[in-house]
Amino acid sequence: MADLFAEFEPPAASVPDASRPLPDRLRPKTLADVVGQDHLLGLEAPLGRMLAAKRIPSMVLWGPPGCGKTTIAKLLAQDTNLFFQPLSAVFSGVADLRKAFDAAAQRRHKGQATLLFVDEIHRFNRSQQDGFLPFVEDGTVILVGATTENPSFELNAALLSRCQVFVLRRLVDAALELLLVRAEAAAGHKLPLTESARAALRAMADGDGRHMLTLADDVFSLSPLPTKPLDTADLPGVVQRRAPVYDKDREEHYNLISAVHKSLRGSDPDAALYWVSRMMDAGEDPTYILRRLTRFAVEDIGMADPQALQTAIATWETYDRLGSPEGDLAIAMLVIYLGTAPKSNATYEAHKTALQTARETGSLMPPKHILNAPTRLMKDIGYGKGYAYDHATEDAFSGQHYFPDNMPRREFYQPPERGFEREIKKRLEYWSKLRSQKQAKPGEAES
Repeated sequence: MADLFAEFEPPAASVPDASRPLPDRLRPKTLADVVGQDHLLGLEAPLGRMLAAKRIPSMVLWGPPGCGKTTIAKLLAQDTNLFFQPLSAVFSGVADLRKAFDAAAQRRHKGQATLLFVDEIHRFNRSQQDGFLPFVEDGTVILVGATTENPSFELNAALLSRCQVFVLRRLVDAALELLLVRAEAAAGHKLPLTESARAALRAMADGDGRHMLTLADDVFSLSPLPTKPLDTADLPGVVQRRAPVYDKDREEHYNLISAVHKSLRGSDPDAALYWVSRMMDAGEDPTYILRRLTRFAVEDIGMADPQALQTAIATWETYDRLGSPEGDLAIAMLVIYLGTAPKSNATYEAHKTALQTARETGSLMPPKHILNAPTRLMKDIGYGKGYAYDHATEDAFSGQHYFPDNMPRREFYQPPERGFEREIKKRLEYWSKLRSQKQAKPGEAES
């Protein structure tokens, strides 16, 4: 801890201004001070190599809140002698963009290049994003866009093709601890926290460095300072936990439900419970989770355990009756049931293959012997002729052909040797054997 404390000396100009928020006072002054992004900023990392060559391209910095996107953009401009022009897509429109481009063109004429930093760039609509293209293309500006959303979904393909995308990471525990040490260096004294409370404070930040420093600022601002270190139980009365990063119509929503689905498919109920709990804690609609769990019961378990679907529907009804929080336990129970059930996608594959075959074969009629003949005319033209009533045959199985005439029999459903489908497989093999025997003796099954 002492070595870390000595690593960072807060800039002299920032220390006296105690009125500024701690995250602003401790904003890194060099790229070497940025924590948690060595995979981009190291000497052998992509941005590190570009900076060594003093040449950076237009780019998009994609990462969660508080990971250093704005700071990195400012320091990139500083280290390459570019004029830093910031814009926020939240507060800016076409007129602001036009002014920024005009000013950049004038600087370029005087020999000064411009780094145009656009925060929340995904909030610009498609036509506004198109407005960047000619100025990025001809080098009027070097565009650095910052976004918390997946650029693949939120940015125009034309704009993306002119930018490199760099993915920033949420800050890990060691990086958050380093920020706390820097905060203590700036304050001149340690945080009045026990080790467990210190760890809890880092957990409350949830990977957001800016929020980590805001929490530390709140603790430093206690008046009077506590006479003994605060414990974990004391923290909720002093600071507020960071709300999880989650937006129901954004990528994180789909990332987490994908994690639920993949964990269940991998028969890991513990991981699935974790991801479902993450979603529910972030405020996800439980009905959405139940719908996806019901889909899983059909798609990934199917006939391996037919009770899975019934359990999913029963859980859904239970939640509708109980609501939250009582009904949350029923969802947890369903997750465990689905995670521990035998898995099979045989029904899914059978449906997909049968649907493809149906599209390929068009409007083939069923064979006449399995058509009803409610009128004399229909009987006269052969409807129902030769149909074998299965219950009247030996083994209650006629073995007749039920596919269209001249269409060979297809076996869409291929049950594996798992769960209840093991028994179904035996049954189908038995019927296949009987079918072969009966079709080898024409007329035996007819009545």
